[in-house]
Formats: sequence, structure tokens, C-alpha cells
Amino acid sequence: MGKEFEGKKLLILGGNPETSALVRYANDMGIRTIVTSARHADDAKKYAWKSFDVDGMDVAGVIALAGEEGVDGVLVGVADILVPSYCKVCDALGLPCYATQGIVDVFSYKDVFKATCERYGIHGIPEFYLDGAMAEEDTARIEYPVMVKPVDNGGGVGMSVCYAREELGEAVKKALAASKKGRFIVEKYMQCDDMGMYYTFQDGVCTASCIYDRYTTDEQPGMSRVCLGGTYPSKHIGEYFRRMHDNACRMFREIGIRDGVLMLSAFYEDGEFYVYDTGFRLQGEAPHLLVNATCGFDQREMLVRFALTGSGRLAQEPGDAYLGGKWAATQWFLLRQGTIGRIEGLRGWENDPRAIASVQRLHEGDTVPAEWVGNEKQVMARLYFVCDSREELAAALHEYREKVQAFDTDGNSMLLDGFDIEKALGMEE
Repeated sequence: MGKEFEGKKLLILGGNPETSALVRYANDMGIRTIVTSARHADDAKKYAWKSFDVDGMDVAGVIALAGEEGVDGVLVGVADILVPSYCKVCDALGLPCYATQGIVDVFSYKDVFKATCERYGIHGIPEFYLDGAMAEEDTARIEYPVMVKPVDNGGGVGMSVCYAREELGEAVKKALAASKKGRFIVEKYMQCDDMGMYYTFQDGVCTASCIYDRYTTDEQPGMSRVCLGGTYPSKHIGEYFRRMHDNACRMFREIGIRDGVLMLSAFYEDGEFYVYDTGFRLQGEAPHLLVNATCGFDQREMLVRFALTGSGRLAQEPGDAYLGGKWAATQWFLLRQGTIGRIEGLRGWENDPRAIASVQRLHEGDTVPAEWVGNEKQVMARLYFVCDSREELAAALHEYREKVQAFDTDGNSMLLDGFDIEKALGMEE
């Protein structure tokens, strides 16, 4: 990799394990990376040129830090909650920012995002009105099961499934505790196909880089369904392009998006798409790794270039949602509550031509506390595969399903079950 930006200083907000790969990538570009987050032991700090314990939510503190260090650019890591801070910091410093306050206002709160989508013919999940007072006339209208969630958090944090009226009180308390704005929503609990649509923006040009199907666990009743993996391209990709893509692009254009990467998450049921979430930054599940592996376009380079120059345009095309005829997948390994005593099978993937990346979040000796169950903090690792056929992909997924194991300190398996591989790939007999 060239050293065009040798010695430039880039401040990255957030230090979770998913941000670590972005830090390492910038390092390889010759950049002096500076990571700041509230937690001293955050994983991304291990790879940074410098690190600080200024909370990314502390806008004044981050601005002061950026000034003291003389940074040349600022970039948000893999954390939705830090996008508003990123926007304010860049604005105060006069540095390039792919977000504007208007865009942040739409994407930072699920209720605002949902209302915006409806104006463009993009439907959200059916919703029931309820506020903190939990008036009887409001609770009486609710049809169960429902999902209760904060308007301004993601990754399953603060989310609960309720199957009866008596479960609502605790679910509302949990959602409010996880909401900076003290707001929550109550939606129909969807039990149908789940999808992700990943877009790339360069100088106002919008491209659907990948569209895929997601699979979630149902082993944790009452909890938000954490992702178990995804397969690419989606079996509904043709219908999505016919019915949703143009509306989404029009919405993006009219709210002012010109640069960056964005994920839409949606359910598909009875011929209709129901968008339920968005993220205007690199995603924790890292579909950008598969985009890079299949078309040579690296969204990390695009974002770093934009942060330092104001233009992230690359020579390569930013993806083909059909993957040029290839098949791809992410495979997640989720852990139950407990302390990890032993992990097997995660080493050696580098020698497998089907595997293009591995992201490990938890290691031997780490503990999964009760509060991590039901959100993405219980993810031990993710593996990424690109294959020439679905049969080859199915074989790889089965092989690693058997090979990768995790045991607690008493020798009990900590792994949750994976998704149905044959059903996901349309190979059922």
C-alpha cells in the first residue's frame, strides 16, 4: 500500500473491536492514528499510534484533544451513537465530514428515521403508540408479540420482546435506560425474512454495493434476536431493485447524502419490505470486507481519504450487488453467559482460499455477563467466505460450524446454534 498520507494524523472516535480493523488499515497507509474512547482497555487502542480516554460523546473534550494533537482529519469508527459527535467535531474544526446535522437528525433516532422513510414510500414496521405513562387505553390496543426498543441505540442494546401485557413494564424501563433521549418505540415483532442493503456514496453517486439475507437466533426468548450470519446475494434482490431501490436512492439524495457508507436493515413479509434500522458508518458485521474481496473496492480507504482530503473517490467501481456471480457469507459465533476457558478451530483460516477474513471479539479468559446476552457483545467471532458456487459455500459453512468450538471453565459448550445453511442457500431437498 502506498504512503501517500505518510505522517498525517487521523483521529478515530470509538475503540471497539470492530473499529480495530479500520485503525490497522489506516496504519498501513502510513497514517498516525489516534483513537479516543471512554474505556481505557478498548481493543482498537492496541493498534493506534496514540490513544486517549476522552469519551467520544464528550464533544468539547474531543475538539480540545484534536486541537492539541494537530489532527488532519476525523473519522467515526463502528458506532452509530458517535455519528452525531463526529459531525459536531468536524464542523467545529472545519474538517471534512460525510454527515451533516440534517442527516444526523434523520438517522440518529429510529422514530424520525421511520417517519422520513414513509414520506418516500418506504414502509417501517407496524407500530403501537405507548409512552412512559403506559395508559391503559394504549396498552389495551397492543397486539402481541411486540419489540420494545430505544430510539437511539442499536446492536440489540435496550431491546426486549414482549409476549404479554405484564412484560411491558420491565421492557420499557430497559429501553429508557438505554436511550440518551429517553424515548422508545413499540413495534410488531417480526418473524420473517431479514435483509441488509449496503450502500456506497461517492460525490453524490449512490451504489448498492451488496444486498444480503440475515439470520438471527431464536434460542434466547424475550431478547432481541442477535445475528448468526448472512448470505450474499439475497434471494429477494431482484424484487428489492424493482420495488425499493429507487425510492431509497431518492430519499438519500433529497436528505443530502453525498459521501459515506450506509446500511438499511429490513424485514420481508408477504411481498412487502419493512425497513427497521439504519447505520451511517462502517458496519460491525463488516460487509465491506466482502465488497472488497469481490470487486476490489475498499470502503475503508474511501472513508480515510475523505477524512483527510474531502474526496474519497477511488478508481474502482464501488461494488456489484450480485457479486459478479459469486456466493458469499458471514458466519457469526455467539456465546452463552459464562467465562471462556477454551476456544478451538479459529486458527488456520488464512490458509483456506474460501475464507477471506476473520474478526475475533472475545478470547480465552473473557467473560460474557448476563447483560451481554441479547446484543452483539455476545459475538465471539465472525468468519467471512467468498466462493464460486453455493455448494462450495455450504461446504465451507458446515466445516467451520463443526470446527469452531468454545467451552467455559467447566468444559461446557458456550456456543449457540448456527443458522440453517441449506435453507439459507435454497438447497433444501
